[in-house]
Amino acid sequence: MKTQKLTIKRIAELAGVSKATVSRVLNHYPHISAEVHERVMTVVNETGYQRNQVARMLASDRSHMIGLVIPSGAQAIFTDPYFPVLTRGITLAAKSSHLTLALFLCESEQEGVETIRSILANGLLDGIIITADYKNNTFESDLLNNEMPYVFIGRPQQVENVSYIDSDNFAGGFTATEYLITQGYQRIAIIGSSKNTSGDDRYQGYCAALEKHGIVYDASLVTHGDYSMDSGTRCMIELLSAQPDAVFVTSDTMALGAIRALREQNILVPDQIAIVGHDDLPPAIQADPQLTTIRQQIATVGELAVETLLQIIENPERPLRQLSLPVELIVRASTKAHEPIENLI
Repeated sequence: MKTQKLTIKRIAELAGVSKATVSRVLNHYPHISAEVHERVMTVVNETGYQRNQVARMLASDRSHMIGLVIPSGAQAIFTDPYFPVLTRGITLAAKSSHLTLALFLCESEQEGVETIRSILANGLLDGIIITADYKNNTFESDLLNNEMPYVFIGRPQQVENVSYIDSDNFAGGFTATEYLITQGYQRIAIIGSSKNTSGDDRYQGYCAALEKHGIVYDASLVTHGDYSMDSGTRCMIELLSAQPDAVFVTSDTMALGAIRALREQNILVPDQIAIVGHDDLPPAIQADPQLTTIRQQIATVGELAVETLLQIIENPERPLRQLSLPVELIVRASTKAHEPIENLI
């Protein structure tokens, strides 16, 4: 059964008075009869909330609580450094806006669907932020058919009527690959991922850079992981038979796995194979060698997601917000300092 959200209207119905009367009682207006005051406060107290919390919530018809839904689940949030950076950005933004943040981790696609439906049904949150970890999310129709405000982090596959905050992943893939090309590398492989649109866009950027510079696409230089370190290790081993001299890895976590695989094979980075990652997570600078990578503004993405959600909550009729933040190449020791190819004779 659907749990009704505690609103001025609901308190008024239970107390048998108007919404205006409830507001006057909670805001200590004079000239309210003792009988009406007692009737309203009895209903308020029976909810189990403290009076100041109820007054704050009812005054704005809001709970001042938002949710963060991460379909990838607990394993991802505790093993992938991306999620702590993102969550910190969201938490700080929520705190500065005096919001309580609830975290929901889903271990399967079906659990994600059930979690979203439960959130939508109970009506306790003002809105939700969802990380677009997978393509073809089956709960998107539930979101579209409900009035609860929501924002995606990362571009979902279906963008019609959806607000989202993302990074320019195509530019990330293009910039990383073009940098390797202009540094003189010839056989540039990619460890990508087809889990979500971020992986798709980074792969498309890789392909576009090859095409721009007249390099023939070679399927033997392409493999896909799942953003985990172990998959980076596995994919790097698969690529060795194709003899790459550089690899663009579409996440730092997978890049660290690739470096681990090369170290186990006694292959030197960058002397024999160069590595470029994507994200610029804290472990990138702790790697040996330090990782050349594409920096995306992960914490800022989280902050803007909270800002966007608040705007939707306060004005549901406002236009959609679909942002793609710029990225930046950070050069470190996992790539050799070649003379740029433009200057080669």
